[in-house]
Amino acid sequence: MRVLVTGAAGMLGRRVLADAAARGWDAVGIDLPDADLTDAAAASAIVARHAPDAIVHCAAWVDVDGAEEREADALRVNESGSRNVGQAAAQAGARVVAVSTDYVFDGTLTGRPYVESDPVAPLGAYGRTKLAGEVALAAEVDDHAIARTAWLFGWPGKSFPDTMLRAAETRDRVAVVTDQVGSPTWTGHLSPALLDLAASDVRGPVHTAGGGQCSWHELTVELYRQAGVACAVDETTSADFVRPAERPAWSVMATERAAAGAPVLPAWQDGVAGYLIERNKT
Repeated sequence: MRVLVTGAAGMLGRRVLADAAARGWDAVGIDLPDADLTDAAAASAIVARHAPDAIVHCAAWVDVDGAEEREADALRVNESGSRNVGQAAAQAGARVVAVSTDYVFDGTLTGRPYVESDPVAPLGAYGRTKLAGEVALAAEVDDHAIARTAWLFGWPGKSFPDTMLRAAETRDRVAVVTDQVGSPTWTGHLSPALLDLAASDVRGPVHTAGGGQCSWHELTVELYRQAGVACAVDETTSADFVRPAERPAWSVMATERAAAGAPVLPAWQDGVAGYLIERNKT
């Protein structure tokens, strides 16, 4: 199996590349500045040169707040880049697994997780550009899966757990919001799910988020508990942390496609444990 990983210098892309190689796959990673996927001709040439069986498309604009001020730039990366990858894959006869986000939903659902058949309605620019990328990719290549994930964290890399652990080094208490609830996802769980999708024939949207749900406050409490950190975690709300981009209040996701072969990820608490093991090695 030859797999091409885009965004291979990022937190998720690095993990996917390493995990693919560990499976014995012929894995190649690309990223900026050598691989500008917003250039259709360049994307086509790169894919043709590597001739992959599958592409795991991790490259993306991921600055949620920055997208509010630079939506055109975010759209160029997330929509045009995905369209070009899809077009190049179709020309090369390659399958594509593209990573997307819980931000395609508006967070107004109550009582159950979002599943693949629920209607999308992004709140802000980031979600709009990622949804546009989903649509653009699907229009170019039939053999594709859209892996929607949420609250991604991993090591090495900047993520919420790292921020909170660093905060605990210099503070004896932190305040974290209770009114945003989602499905935290460790790269160590998402990466093999993406590779499983690459080797499967599952098509269309697939929800690949950590099992279960929690608020950012609950995530912090569990993180500190597992890490043995003595730092108090106070409750607060989003009103006290105004940011340029509105976040969904509810972005819990689960798959309704397990019977069709969609991967089901372990519980988010297990992801926290795996993350801490890796972080503590360095």
